[in-house]
Amino acid sequence: MVTKKITEKDNTEIRKAVRDRYAKAATEAGSSCCDGDCCSEDIVKVEQLYQAEDVLELPKEITGMSMGCGDPITLAALSPGQTVLDLGSGGGIDCFLAARRVGPTGRVIGVDMTPEMLEKARENQKKLEASNTEFRLGEIEHLPVADEEIDVVISNCVINLSTDKPQVFQEAFRVLKPGGKLAVSDIVTDGPLPDAVKADLSAWAGCIAGAWDVAEYVRAINEVGFVEISVDPVYMEEEWIDDAAEQLGLQEALDAAEGVEVQKSIFSAKITAWKPEK
Repeated sequence: MVTKKITEKDNTEIRKAVRDRYAKAATEAGSSCCDGDCCSEDIVKVEQLYQAEDVLELPKEITGMSMGCGDPITLAALSPGQTVLDLGSGGGIDCFLAARRVGPTGRVIGVDMTPEMLEKARENQKKLEASNTEFRLGEIEHLPVADEEIDVVISNCVINLSTDKPQVFQEAFRVLKPGGKLAVSDIVTDGPLPDAVKADLSAWAGCIAGAWDVAEYVRAINEVGFVEISVDPVYMEEEWIDDAAEQLGLQEALDAAEGVEVQKSIFSAKITAWKPEK
């Protein structure tokens, strides 16, 4: 499948839509990036994504801002002393969970392009006294991180929002040490989405329209140099997909997509890959 090239105007509009939606999520208590569609919005859904004992130890103001579609922390299999980078760190839930795994000798860096989210994350950092965690303003396509500084790159339902995914993977490869690991949960598709969905800015900001076909996603990871790529699909509940379609105004477009079984064509994937040793 060949992805339609995104123009600079499209790129600007999509970034603004994504940034505005996440800024709103950060400033409105109890909201989420997807208002209850593809991303988790409350402790019940968070517990379904993560190991329950992990999230129950965090304050609800942190777990309530979870906006992911999976559990990259368990996927990453972190060890004490590692340096971890979270792409699109949001309110910081994955950073704080990672910080506990890597311990006081480890370090966690969260990067996010939304100032309002960074403010929330830093507030949460102070509450938790997470001294081994820091948050940086930046885009995941242009990471404010040095070459070969990171042991593990994680991300949770964020790369699908990027308009230049190959550049994201290139940056992840750059900052990883030789032998480093990429561990992400992301929304992908099995087959093309309807054009009406791909063109919808709300659907971009809501984790759907930017999703790539899983084969294309894997190919892009491989092309920048990653090896041993693994993909484990996790199909979402039909009710969640219906809610997403309704709240994003996409039901008509999805209904018109003959032959597309939405529950199996849009799904969360656990994806791991490795940067080769030198």
